Amino acid sequence: MSLEARGVSFRYPRRGRRMILEGVDLRLEPGERLGLSAPSGRGKTTLCKLLAGYERPTRGEIRLDGNPLPGGGAPCPVQMLWQHPESAVDPLLPLRESLYEAGPVEERLLEALQIRPDWLRRYPQELSGGELQRFCIARALGPATRYLLCDESTAMLDAITQAQIWRFLMEESGRRGLGLLVLSHDRALVERVCTRTAELGGGP
Repeated sequence: MSLEARGVSFRYPRRGRRMILEGVDLRLEPGERLGLSAPSGRGKTTLCKLLAGYERPTRGEIRLDGNPLPGGGAPCPVQMLWQHPESAVDPLLPLRESLYEAGPVEERLLEALQIRPDWLRRYPQELSGGELQRFCIARALGPATRYLLCDESTAMLDAITQAQIWRFLMEESGRRGLGLLVLSHDRALVERVCTRTAELGGGP
């Protein structure tokens, strides 16, 4: 019952022969909060895209409970929370349509994340960065979600909003056994939030 990268290597076909990642092994268990660190340019974001199914490995495999990630339009159990939330939503869609396009969302989540009903009539550019990030968290935490990949997801927010978001995610991880992969340059944040840390290229 885990999310795994097994011997994963990756290069972008049009960017020469240099591997962005090479021979990466990583395992994330349900309910675990894993902090992953590496210098900039070492492929942390690329690894998240592979784990979430946005990219396919050049070599190796991504497995969920020993099986390939589900396809065919079904909601993916692995979701990403990006640093820039505006990149995750269509600016031309009202937030209500973006919220429910992947399926139902629990009212409990909207209340816990302080998402007001009137927000759903707005467009993404009408919310602040912190408001839009809270909206994206609710959107990512559909019923099928079991793993959330947090790629510097609060780096652009003020300290109070950061604390609120991480408190919520830690509680949600415990409540529903949600696995979190946390990428952050903030070592103090990683030490406070995560139950385990790993170095990219340094073993699982």
